[in-house]
Amino acid sequence: MTAPAAGPDDQMVYAENVHKSFGSLDVLNGVDLAVRPGEVCCVIGPSGSGKSTFLRCINHLEKIDGGRIWVDGSLVGYRERGGKLHELPDREVAAQRQAIGMVFQRFNLFPHMSALANVMEAPLRVRRQPKAAVREQALALLDRVGLADKAQAYPGRLSGGQQQRVAIARALAMRPKLMLFDEPTSALDPELVGEVLDVMRDLARDGMTMIVVTHEIGFAREVGDSLIFMDGGVVVEAGEPRQVLVDPRHERTRAFLSKVL
Repeated sequence: MTAPAAGPDDQMVYAENVHKSFGSLDVLNGVDLAVRPGEVCCVIGPSGSGKSTFLRCINHLEKIDGGRIWVDGSLVGYRERGGKLHELPDREVAAQRQAIGMVFQRFNLFPHMSALANVMEAPLRVRRQPKAAVREQALALLDRVGLADKAQAYPGRLSGGQQQRVAIARALAMRPKLMLFDEPTSALDPELVGEVLDVMRDLARDGMTMIVVTHEIGFAREVGDSLIFMDGGVVVEAGEPRQVLVDPRHERTRAFLSKVL
């Protein structure tokens, strides 16, 4: 695909011709994407299509080999001089990441900390905010994700759905302008999926910009403002979710959807 028509200054996320390889394996082969502030962009595609790698590139957990990614108008992970990219120091990359919340397939909670302590950790350690204010905010976030009564529970005593909701609260504790979700329900038992998707629906209603890699086609249809189909490390098709799901333009999209719908 050609690069998105809009410029990086107009978008929350703007990716242009992004490439990423692991050794001889080309995982991203020129990804272009534009996501407006407040938009929910859902990304679908087969395993190995580059979805999760691309998500990790957005907050520089993976370094790109070519192209550019901007978040809220700022080049991610690099400074450009004379048409060449120079990687930012770790401290500046960490500062950029504070504005980007990420929720993974696995919950990655600290097992030796309560739910409340997990949510409080980053604001205390990274932003060095006053403990009383951080605690008040963390309790409010746990209430927001329906876990006010689990503040003192440790991850081992929580269901998978509860752990993932704590992980969402933890990401929100840094007050991000962008949330990235990497298949947030794929590790959950089917009966627990709904409680996590409900929290994500609430975030969407509140205007949070979100990029969601997901297999939950119903969620993409209902909540997504845009839907991206990736395969072979490129964006094969992009558009309004119902249009892509009901009347896809590309044969590869039709073949994939015929197996998952």
